[in-house]
Amino acid sequence: MNIFLTGYRCTGKTFVGKRLASLLNCSFIDADVYLVNKYKTTISEIVATQGWESFRKKESVVLKTLCELKKHVIATGGGVILDHNNVTIMKKNSVVVWLRATPETIRERIIKDETTKDSRPSLTSKGLLEEIEETLIFRDPLYQDAMDFFVHTDSMKIDDICNTIINKIDKIQH
Repeated sequence: MNIFLTGYRCTGKTFVGKRLASLLNCSFIDADVYLVNKYKTTISEIVATQGWESFRKKESVVLKTLCELKKHVIATGGGVILDHNNVTIMKKNSVVVWLRATPETIRERIIKDETTKDSRPSLTSKGLLEEIEETLIFRDPLYQDAMDFFVHTDSMKIDDICNTIINKIDKIQH
């Protein structure tokens, strides 16, 4: 069984995923890093030169490959839930966890994240907080439909988030 961590950018998918994989004695993969390595270019470059649609197709190809793995914690890109087929293949033999945070927390984390320029191109031409709020209004129902459960990551420590995930997975499996 795999565990997929979904959610908006900077909700903790990578940090939580690495720690969760360590606690569960399994492997961790960041789907965006995998995509960048596979296509040998940054997400920003793909979006700038080929457009969002091309990036989303590449993201789906990568996801299909990652779904074939066993016993992995996989941090997805924030928009993976935009394609219903992605959700369907993630849910097959996997647990999907939605990591949530407030727009203000996400904004603070994006500003502090040095990799944002290459790995997180702007989704709209609006200000950062307005973009986050607008995108979450659209995506939250999609994350809701995709998830098995969610965890708020705003004020929790990584180990507390991981323990919450482990406990909820145990309840699902029993």
